[in-house]
Amino acid sequence: MKNHIVCIASEHKGNEFLEECHEAGWRVTLVTREKLLDEPWLWTSLSGVKTVPNEATIEDYVRAITNLAGNRRIDRVVGLDEFDVLTAARAREHLQLGGGMTSSHALRFRDKLAMRNIAYEAGIPCPRFTGVFNHDEINDFLREVPAPWIIKPRTEVNAFGIRKCETAEQIWQALNELDNRHNWRDHPSQYLIEEFIEGKVYHVDSVVENGKVVVSGVSVYGTTPFNVSHYGGIFTTSIVPYKSKEKRELEKINKQLLKAFKYDRGIAHAEFLQSAADGKFYLIEVAARVGGAYIANVLEQACGFSLWREWAKLETASEIKPYKLPKIRKDYAGIALCLSKEETTDTSHYDDDEIVYRVKKPKHIGLIFYSQKQERINELLEIYTERITRDFLAVAPVKERYDD
Repeated sequence: MKNHIVCIASEHKGNEFLEECHEAGWRVTLVTREKLLDEPWLWTSLSGVKTVPNEATIEDYVRAITNLAGNRRIDRVVGLDEFDVLTAARAREHLQLGGGMTSSHALRFRDKLAMRNIAYEAGIPCPRFTGVFNHDEINDFLREVPAPWIIKPRTEVNAFGIRKCETAEQIWQALNELDNRHNWRDHPSQYLIEEFIEGKVYHVDSVVENGKVVVSGVSVYGTTPFNVSHYGGIFTTSIVPYKSKEKRELEKINKQLLKAFKYDRGIAHAEFLQSAADGKFYLIEVAARVGGAYIANVLEQACGFSLWREWAKLETASEIKPYKLPKIRKDYAGIALCLSKEETTDTSHYDDDEIVYRVKKPKHIGLIFYSQKQERINELLEIYTERITRDFLAVAPVKERYDD
């Protein structure tokens, strides 16, 4: 009988993962929300699909997966989206399966206050921070750490729900407003306060096996995700020079980080801020999943391997067929991505030879560029940031939290 992997996807993503598991000879079952059933999943790689209500809770997913286990034994449960990592851990615990993190371990990669505490204890620089529990401790923090500060949700994703405050009065006003909503999700203790550091944001995307980073890619955002989500504009990211000091230092910090988090196997997406004031790197966050915004596609174009496929190979590896390190290229790639004012975006008039991927998603425009020269990628990102802004850019109001 084939091994059976259940893949939870509360968003449409991970077709490459599904395909790789199928090609490895595994039975693949997708568990997703009803409204995503019409998305272009790679149906030829799926042996079955189970839907849950659009507003399904973690318990709804666990119940659905448990029901699947009644008909066919399950060997692996994997969460493909940020919100699915913890759900998959809960399902594994309920079914008493190995092959993945426990829910308490997975929570380290969601709870930003836990991230800060673990990293701080491991000697990894973090912005100065405090939990929102004790009024005296909060006031001491506001006196000791110069403004501005950020109020940040502990378990949301990307830059959702982040507020920048210039005065202590603004901090307390925001916390009182949250408290007055009288629900646990918005309770002030679900947030942390940290100093705001101006600088560039880098991300390190890693493949981890047996607790070791076997390969990683280091990239830099053009505009920080915080600024894109709050003020609009074009999201860009690109591979950093391979022989740069920044790459060497970030690879070292990233290995130290994942060791401190006791991450044994899978994919990790870590973000670090390089302070404009002192040049040091500070941890922003780390996640146990593939980074969003087509980051995996950029890395695949530049380096020749897919994070999704490597993750699937890790999950389906065995003593007979152990995981093998992919062949690595050292070229360059970058992406320019934003919301489009058009439902279907025609980019046929963008005809540079370096365009190797065009995002096909309603109300979005995205182009990935490939070159053997980093300078050419930088040039293209600058040119197309201007062109896309002029031709297509739409700005949506910032969400306070992620509800979809």
